[in-house]
Amino acid sequence: MSIVRISLIQLGYTDDESVADRVHRAARLVREQAGRDLVVLPELWAPTGFGYRTWAERAEPTDGEVAMAMAAAAREAGVVLHAGSIIERSVETGPEGKRLWNTSLIFDRAGQLASVYRKIHRFGFAEGEPSLLEAGSEVAVIDLPLCGSATAGGSGGPGAGEASDGPQMRARVGLSTCYDLRFPELYRQQLDAGAEVFIVPAAWPAARVAHWSLLARARAVENQCLMIACNTAGTHAGVRMGGRSVVVLPTGEVAAEAGQDEQTLTVEVDLDVIAQTRAAFPVLRDRRL
Repeated sequence: MSIVRISLIQLGYTDDESVADRVHRAARLVREQAGRDLVVLPELWAPTGFGYRTWAERAEPTDGEVAMAMAAAAREAGVVLHAGSIIERSVETGPEGKRLWNTSLIFDRAGQLASVYRKIHRFGFAEGEPSLLEAGSEVAVIDLPLCGSATAGGSGGPGAGEASDGPQMRARVGLSTCYDLRFPELYRQQLDAGAEVFIVPAAWPAARVAHWSLLARARAVENQCLMIACNTAGTHAGVRMGGRSVVVLPTGEVAAEAGQDEQTLTVEVDLDVIAQTRAAFPVLRDRRL
């Protein structure tokens, strides 16, 4: 068995909480996940998902204050951390003449920045993301080292900053963000690049949370991949968020699902289920397009 221990921090926030306070709180929640292998935060939890009028002033580079706080938290907890996304301010200018991106940050257990992903599909129908941000152009599939136990057990694991003596497991992980979930061709490209796991941070509103749940299951089933999807809770910028963070097995079975309010969702998954599902029902071999 190849057990990976996952925590999804479904962070909830309002407009009353300062960015500094929220960063401090998020870092504390990450540190509390010591003993887990993978921790995931939502999309744009620091600058807020829908408060786009303040994005420019809250933008930062990939080694800015939010990134450094998350790097330290990952290192102290001894976890691989998908820190959700930030509004990245870059020195480079994109094809549309902008210097802002919606960029996901992934840190290894030593707190080093292991990978970034710039969101490809921008939500807003000409407002918000399309008007303010550049679109990412690169499909991101990475080999992510996950430090799990060889057999199922309790919640024990490496302490803060400690290395595990257990076997090192690596998973081929496809990265995407929120609105990307509506575009199945992206996930087919990730599958063709060897993806076995999808990680999707989001700021998905309650008004369409049924779509979120449906699409997360669909992307898992049609690609026979493990889906790890972490959404936002609370209400900000007048938008109530949907919650319902979820882990879906390649079979379509929901391994764990959160409610609507702030919650840390924890689950253990045997990564062997991916290969087992693909062998038992080899639908992917029949693709012709």
